[in-house]
Amino acid sequence: MAEIIQRDGTWTFDGETVRIVPGGGKGIHPLRQELGERVVPLRALAGIAFEPGRKGGRVRLRLRDGACPVLRAAEGRLKDASDPYQLAVEKDRGGVAEYFVEEVRSALLIEQVPTGPVDGFLLPGPAVPVAGGGGDGTASFDGETVRLTWNWKADEVKSSAGPVAFPVSEVTAVRWMPSIGLENGHLRFVRGSATAPAPAAEFDPYSLDLWGLSKKEYTAVLVAAAVLVRLPGAAQKEAGAAARPAEILAPAGPATPAPAPPADDHDVLLRRLRELGELREAGILTDDEFTAAKQAVLKRL
Repeated sequence: MAEIIQRDGTWTFDGETVRIVPGGGKGIHPLRQELGERVVPLRALAGIAFEPGRKGGRVRLRLRDGACPVLRAAEGRLKDASDPYQLAVEKDRGGVAEYFVEEVRSALLIEQVPTGPVDGFLLPGPAVPVAGGGGDGTASFDGETVRLTWNWKADEVKSSAGPVAFPVSEVTAVRWMPSIGLENGHLRFVRGSATAPAPAAEFDPYSLDLWGLSKKEYTAVLVAAAVLVRLPGAAQKEAGAAARPAEILAPAGPATPAPAPPADDHDVLLRRLRELGELREAGILTDDEFTAAKQAVLKRL
């Protein structure tokens, strides 16, 4: 058995599975904490690597395409700190990390595990009930029903209509997009054929509008993954659509993303500054999060 214990988490390999337990400290990303322990079977792995650095390094598991519903829902948009299949290694533990990597590599060679895509998910989705989100509301899923509740930042279109609930059997697609720069992200649920272009997430009663003002918003991808594994034929579609990953979670017709504010639209940027101040006063943002977000907006001004 090979094991590496770090502040970032503990990884154990018994010859058949890699057991991943995230750290419990303050610096651990909320997505990894909410997802919890992962048990990755050897047949789900495409590779493993240790990347040394000046202050330590990082062990990365590379999973076969379609094996993990969380990675499929994220579509490559997870940051290193939020990726459950990466482990930050301290400087004096590089030798242990290299030994761990070699043990897993040897097992992959002995078992002749293929590196290509799989026909269905080899890991389960997040445990239900699961909840996540931010921005203008929260999404929750109990295994049967999806619920969207709005907070005080939601547009009147949503807040006046009240919370939304619908069975997962009505969902035909789900898509998660994190906030990038000043462009909001979203968690969007598609019901039925959805041939018409979807409205912007800000006004869509079946979408969360994600602002990217807190790491906690990344937990919305866990809701997307939990729903994804329960879509009819979703697991089987993953491997066959490896060449078209952007279309797997999208509706049959091309979705229209929410328009980003123009870079020189000072009114929009000033409004964002006011919103940041309100979020800090309400205790939603820490001083550090407020400062970082404020600086990003000021650069655009």
